[in-house]
Amino acid sequence: MNAPLIRYSAGSYEGRRNLRRGGIIAALALTVVALLAASITIGYAAFDVMAAARDLVAGRTTLPALVLWELRVPRALLGALVGTSLGLTGAVLQGYLRNPLADPGVLGISSAAALGAVLTFYSGLGGMLSLALPLGGIAGAAVAALLLLLLAAGGRGSLGLILAGVGLSSLAGALTALALNLSPNPYAALEIVFWLMGSLADRGMDHVYLCLPLMAVGWALMLSSARALDALTLGEETAASLGFNLASVRLRIVAGAALAVGSGVAVSGAIGFVGLVVPHLVRPLIGSRPGAILLPSALAGAALILAADIAVRLLPTRPELKLGVLTALIGAPFLVAILWRNRSVV
Repeated sequence: MNAPLIRYSAGSYEGRRNLRRGGIIAALALTVVALLAASITIGYAAFDVMAAARDLVAGRTTLPALVLWELRVPRALLGALVGTSLGLTGAVLQGYLRNPLADPGVLGISSAAALGAVLTFYSGLGGMLSLALPLGGIAGAAVAALLLLLLAAGGRGSLGLILAGVGLSSLAGALTALALNLSPNPYAALEIVFWLMGSLADRGMDHVYLCLPLMAVGWALMLSSARALDALTLGEETAASLGFNLASVRLRIVAGAALAVGSGVAVSGAIGFVGLVVPHLVRPLIGSRPGAILLPSALAGAALILAADIAVRLLPTRPELKLGVLTALIGAPFLVAILWRNRSVV
């Protein structure tokens, strides 16, 4: 008599949980859309955005239409794309490594992408080709992913990946510092430092076209690992016994992170703490199952970057505060608060 009741209660609970998750995802998606609209509307030059949009649709090359298409739309789109990549990658890595402090920087891909961009500055290629900087960053991320897979191939699961990532991150950071130290032009060194702080200002549609396909492939690879991440909560041996190929899972996660985060760093510079903080914001709403928080974390990451980028334009600071500086100022205290709240667990 009790078994049907238990099954019914379990089914009802699962249905309510899925309904709640769907509502949260819908709310996050609407928030991202609203922030996208706000990001396009807000700027230093005041003009009628709707009139500029009508000019753009009609093919009239007015100044407001050019500002809208060449500056504000790319900035808003890149904010959403970079935030999605950081939020999703942070959730995937925390689930795969089973470490709540993991973030996109733990694999060293962010540092390697930054190094690739810095080398284009240092070599002078950045002044010869408009897209040399993001292309250098993407090349750095690709090299890092290959080295990461080679170094982690002989390691034991996630531990080998962490150790390889720490080594790559340290090496890329040291080489970046060396390039700054040896830069013969102090103005070029200053430009490198400002770029490393992270920003979405003065980006164009060519940056969107360059990073969007790479990010989309990276998102697909990481989202395809959702079921494996759920199984990994029971341990690697259990996940393997359930039929998951852990080598394939690791390849998809590393390749996906390299494509998504590497291309994001290549166009925006280093923006920290988003991938670390966002999954912690999502878990109290969705639950702790790694596969369930991937899509909400991606949307929350997009919303957070868009909101932060709007904030740097509204703050009365000139020159504009760098986006990476603001996310660090917000993210570092938030991390301390998380550790303090969970100090009995940690």
